Amino acid sequence: ENRGQEHLFHHRIQPVCIATMSSSSSAARKRGRSSAPDSGHKKRDTSAATDSEQVLVKCRELRDELRNKKLSASSEASEVTTNIPKNIVEVAELSSHQVIQGIENVALEIAHQVLNKQGFSMDIPSRASSNQVYVKEWDRIVLGEKRSSRKFLNVKEARKSAITLRVMQLLHAVLSKEIHITKRDLFYTDVKLFVDQSDSDGVLDDVATMIGCTRSNLHVVASDKGLVVGRIQFTEDGDYIDCTKMGVGGKAIPPYIDKITDITSDAEFVLLVEKEAAYMRMAEDRFYHRYPCIIITAKGQPDVATRMFLSRITSELEIPVLGLVDSDPYGLKILSVYMSGSKNMSYDSASLTTPDIQWLGLRP
Repeated sequence: ENRGQEHLFHHRIQPVCIATMSSSSSAARKRGRSSAPDSGHKKRDTSAATDSEQVLVKCRELRDELRNKKLSASSEASEVTTNIPKNIVEVAELSSHQVIQGIENVALEIAHQVLNKQGFSMDIPSRASSNQVYVKEWDRIVLGEKRSSRKFLNVKEARKSAITLRVMQLLHAVLSKEIHITKRDLFYTDVKLFVDQSDSDGVLDDVATMIGCTRSNLHVVASDKGLVVGRIQFTEDGDYIDCTKMGVGGKAIPPYIDKITDITSDAEFVLLVEKEAAYMRMAEDRFYHRYPCIIITAKGQPDVATRMFLSRITSELEIPVLGLVDSDPYGLKILSVYMSGSKNMSYDSASLTTPDIQWLGLRP
């Protein structure tokens, strides 16, 4: 999926070397063998404290670099804009009322076409691989300017046109009731028409690009997948959440990111972990108490909610992100999706990407 940008990804990623508690503990044990027991304990504690300070100093340097880069980017925004390809498709955050209005405008246009005995067709931005554009200035993938016409009178496109209209009808009802449903719920609403969930899922993205809103604005979400634990607090739909007091497993990242408000944290960095096993080990050890941080995992390939949550907290908190992934093509692909986005969701890459993630760990 990200084959076309592999050379760019390898060129810009910056590895970070940070001392680990395990190595410091091992060194402390070796020193403790040749000294008195009390003295050994003191040396181990001092060594661990020194390692913690080194980690935090490095993280603060990265935080300052990140903020300086953000300031310089805003001052050079006019120069960068001139190099951005024209007519790219970028969606924006819209209210439920605006999305409903957009759906009704499409329905009204279709009604006019039918009354004029023209059949009807829908103009939809193309999400084909050939229409994916990597913008170096933004360091992410976006959707190009190509568009396709979905005609009901075309035998090959009649079924997909019907699916598109049915999905828009269901979305209008969901938005009017101000509720959320999962993609699976949407599929089971009309199994005979959709046949396969991939058909309804694909049309969801088409509708989002037609209306010009993010997929979350359609109030259709995926099931919970990501987890977060550590030094972060926020309000979720009126409920106060403290992720240091959510048990060993931490808090499931909610699919309704728009319902999260009042984010606060005293963390020095975000630790992004690929594997759930590594996440659970750190969560059980209360790693975030020794090193003030926020630990996040998507249990492998990242889902939309986890990517959006990570992008939002790093934007609001302005702290660095350290990525702990496997040193293989799969690990690099996962890191690349977090940083530059995926082709399937390129139209919404602005709210789903987190640039400047630092690659953490042992490498060959």
